[in-house]
Amino acid sequence: MKIFNKYSFPLISSIFLTVVPLLFSSALTVAVITHENEVAKLPWQDWTWITLICCITSTFAFTPPTLLALIFGYFIGWHAVLPVFMMNMVAIFLVNIITKRFNQDNLRTYLSDNIKVNSILENIRKQELKFIFFTKLSPILPFALTNFVFALSGAKLKNILLGGFLGMIPRTLLAVWTGSQAKEIRRLLENPNEGNLQKILIILLIIISVGGVIYYILPKKTP
Repeated sequence: MKIFNKYSFPLISSIFLTVVPLLFSSALTVAVITHENEVAKLPWQDWTWITLICCITSTFAFTPPTLLALIFGYFIGWHAVLPVFMMNMVAIFLVNIITKRFNQDNLRTYLSDNIKVNSILENIRKQELKFIFFTKLSPILPFALTNFVFALSGAKLKNILLGGFLGMIPRTLLAVWTGSQAKEIRRLLENPNEGNLQKILIILLIIISVGGVIYYILPKKTP
């Protein structure tokens, strides 16, 4: 019996990749704002446990990495760089493993029925590292969704990890820096891109990433 069909797959994916992250992130934002003073006093041991928990929540799309980078950057400054990168890499790895544990052939068959989707997956496989890099460079593409697509496409794990790591360097450092410079946690989470410099850098990342993704995703004309 197939777990995913043309009705269940879109429904399940839409819930877990849109509704669940929105609800969980909203609850996390309220909790952090409400308990700011308590969170600010947490010892490094507690931040270690928080990092491990966030590895799991990021894997299952509950917490966007940018939100976590902002929060970590606000409370522990540049010390947040290592745990945030660790969360990202662990989440990418776990999504790849989990996807392969499920009936991956059924998922691929379902997606392959769509000619456009199948063409995109083929192009990803031809330019894995470059495509993954430009995708992860984008601050607007969903972290969990891209992890799932890369795993489903059959891309090599080393390319997924390397491309993900390199692509997320600029956006992660920008988020941590923005968080470390913020004066109030409420203002930071409600207006994460308030500064002009942050807006300019985010726009540049979006332009570069979108340009790269379009270049590598479109079919190439043979001479």
